Amino acid sequence: MPKAKTVYVCQNCEYKALQWVGQCPQCEKWNTFVESVVTTAKARTGFSGSALSAPVKLSEVALRATNKESTGIGELDRVLGGGMAPGQVILIAGEPGIGKSTLITQLAQKLGSKSVLYVCGEESPQQIKIRAQRMGYKGENLLMLAETNADVVAEVMVNGSFDLVIVDSIQTMTTDQLTGTAGSVGQVRESAQKLAGVAKKNSTPLVLVGHVTKEGVVAGPKVLEHVVDTVLYLEGDTQHVYRMLKTAKNRFGAVSEVGLFELTDAGLIEVKNPSEMFLPQQKTPTSGSCVTVVMEGFRPILFEIQALVTKTAFGYPIRTTSGFNVNRLKVLIAILEKRCGLNLSNSDVFVNVAGGYKIDEYAADLAVCLAVASSLKDVALPAKSAAFGECGLSGEVREVQHQTKRTTEAKKLGYTNVISPPLTIKKVLAEYLKK
Repeated sequence: MPKAKTVYVCQNCEYKALQWVGQCPQCEKWNTFVESVVTTAKARTGFSGSALSAPVKLSEVALRATNKESTGIGELDRVLGGGMAPGQVILIAGEPGIGKSTLITQLAQKLGSKSVLYVCGEESPQQIKIRAQRMGYKGENLLMLAETNADVVAEVMVNGSFDLVIVDSIQTMTTDQLTGTAGSVGQVRESAQKLAGVAKKNSTPLVLVGHVTKEGVVAGPKVLEHVVDTVLYLEGDTQHVYRMLKTAKNRFGAVSEVGLFELTDAGLIEVKNPSEMFLPQQKTPTSGSCVTVVMEGFRPILFEIQALVTKTAFGYPIRTTSGFNVNRLKVLIAILEKRCGLNLSNSDVFVNVAGGYKIDEYAADLAVCLAVASSLKDVALPAKSAAFGECGLSGEVREVQHQTKRTTEAKKLGYTNVISPPLTIKKVLAEYLKK
């Protein structure tokens, strides 16, 4: 048997050291050494004669049908591409308190008579039982394993027969092959690879719960996202009850699908018509409000953009956003001043996306401009108006993807006046804000 040992490898230049050092002697980078497992074995000489090493024509490769099984949660099936495939490794990441544990507990509940192994590395079985009781889930099909050793978990997976394995969370797992603490780069990588290898061999779906950093990315090595088949992000404002499940990677389906949920005491409830949740609550149009259509995957969703423009009390005007990129807002304000003649240099501008969601799409540019101009002039847009389009620096409104789908969705919800490209911002303001 080959003998395994650990060394420390620089992640920048791959320089190897027998112990951890702060600065790499070769590339002189700081804090780049990560503990890794290496195997010392005799070098292979000659031809092994193994058929597995022989190249095969792509035309001769036989395809096997992948039978996906529904999770029982429609929005989760949507982002997974129809359900879970045998041996699929799924990573669910999100901020603390966003609802990851609630989602996976609900997943175990929906599987009914299927056998589910829940590896609780963060919570105790008693804490999980309290959450399950709140959801009305007795947990007769749920087997709890309070363990943080990935070697023990892998052994249980090999010896047992499970329809689904849940690990909460992968950052708490350690392996005896390494000496690092839980959550370190080496421990997370080796533990994930070990558990994923067993899941693939047994054709058992595996769900890993992952932490995120303050930048919003999965904590740990980037190789963690390469090891798994699917990466899902559960997002949303903790001050609101709505949650959005996004796909960042999926080997068994599209990466553009989005699932929407409402967080309640009984768990996550699927939102069938999300646009109705984010539309204006007031019946009469008010200044500083404009509805836009944003594509979340292949699904068009209507959001309300709110803007408030007030006279600044200081020498430097304030630009503050919630759910919209503040740097993009500064660009749009510059366009309004240069191309439309609006004076915003002595005004504070506040922009908010109602519902607590973040919009990254440039298609919301036109709605933001209309909302800001509407608040500045204190003139409301016509009733049942929706706008979308990317604003260029020369003042034109550029076309965006899926315009027909956006327009159809807006009209289906009663927005008969759809403002869309090709137009110019100056022309739109002159037509709809005549005051």
